[in-house]
Amino acid sequence: MADAWFETVAEAQRRAKKKLPKSVYLALVAGSERGKTLEDNIDAYTELGFAPHIAGLATERDLTTTVMGQELALPVMISPTGVQAVHPDGEVAIARAAAARGTAMGLSSFASKPVEEVVAANPQTFFQLYWAGTREQILARVERAKAAGAVGIILTLDWSFSQGRDWGSPSIPQQIDFRTMLQFAPEVALRPAWALRWLRSGALPDLTAPNMAMPGQPAPGFFAAYGEWMQTPLPSWDDLRWLRSQYDGKLMLKGVMRVDDARRAVDTGFDAISVSNHGGNNLDGTPASVRALPVVAEAVGSQVDVLLDGGIRRGSDVVKAVALGAKAVMIGRAYLWGLAANGQAGVENVFDILRSGADSGLLGTGRSRIRDLTPEDLLVPEDFERRLGVAESPLGAGQTVLA
Repeated sequence: MADAWFETVAEAQRRAKKKLPKSVYLALVAGSERGKTLEDNIDAYTELGFAPHIAGLATERDLTTTVMGQELALPVMISPTGVQAVHPDGEVAIARAAAARGTAMGLSSFASKPVEEVVAANPQTFFQLYWAGTREQILARVERAKAAGAVGIILTLDWSFSQGRDWGSPSIPQQIDFRTMLQFAPEVALRPAWALRWLRSGALPDLTAPNMAMPGQPAPGFFAAYGEWMQTPLPSWDDLRWLRSQYDGKLMLKGVMRVDDARRAVDTGFDAISVSNHGGNNLDGTPASVRALPVVAEAVGSQVDVLLDGGIRRGSDVVKAVALGAKAVMIGRAYLWGLAANGQAGVENVFDILRSGADSGLLGTGRSRIRDLTPEDLLVPEDFERRLGVAESPLGAGQTVLA
């Protein structure tokens, strides 16, 4: 289609809103409670500026980087998300798009496609793990991902099961059956292109989590898997050390916002951390992840790979995050909107937007390599950073400080 291409992530979001049933679209927006963190994840980038050069700039610019041993063509990776009803090709289309653009895929435990299919589409796939079930169940999922060829594990802990949104939570069914089809028929009728896409695929969203299945067992429903996760005792640092002892591959801890937690992650043996607040879906009132990034990167960036997850909408956001200490960023909503707008090509379109914007930012700062960026390339307001978990509070060591 001649009009399939879009020039910004904002346009991809507008198209996704027009194409998806309301409940599906609201599930992608997500957030929690008032949405303070959701807003700050995006707004924080507008507080950061550039002081561009005009001459002596680099004719050729290098956007490559390396994360957990994987060489990436640009410092943007796919953050793991569940793609239950966005597009029939789901995570396979996303993985193919990432591979086509030379970067890595993060696959959610709650994904709609099994890890084996996704790794076949992109060998640079990291499998994301929630602390759900017994140690034996957790280890079985890790071993399955390893056997499938996943290049590492992302352990996600930034989730506090916050309930309720001031603007209302989406209606998500347990399964697609006759009663469900009747209930959602008005929504679907307003989005015929979405329904037609699924009908042409020969399937309907089955709302299962195949990567949560135990060997020889059928895939549990999404809510059954979610319930298992909610009822699992929360992990201790001893549990994380156990996981490290059981898995000899690359291991990332996602959800770090505090310096003390970052240092404990290093001591526990993680290879990477992602500074993240789960895209604003965690405890509302948590600062934007990019505000916590500089102090965390300064504290541990020489010991582990530091990534940033949250609020990336433009290539200039990528440049800002790398300048503040991230080796790469992870994107979530941006590629989901691209997938909804135009399938695999839409995800590739999002990568191209971010690459072009990052290249422009690199050109303007006068750098030839993105890995050479520093905070000196930015205009950072004095009150921008949030120094969490730094032992300099007058309240005592280890207290949170909001600088």
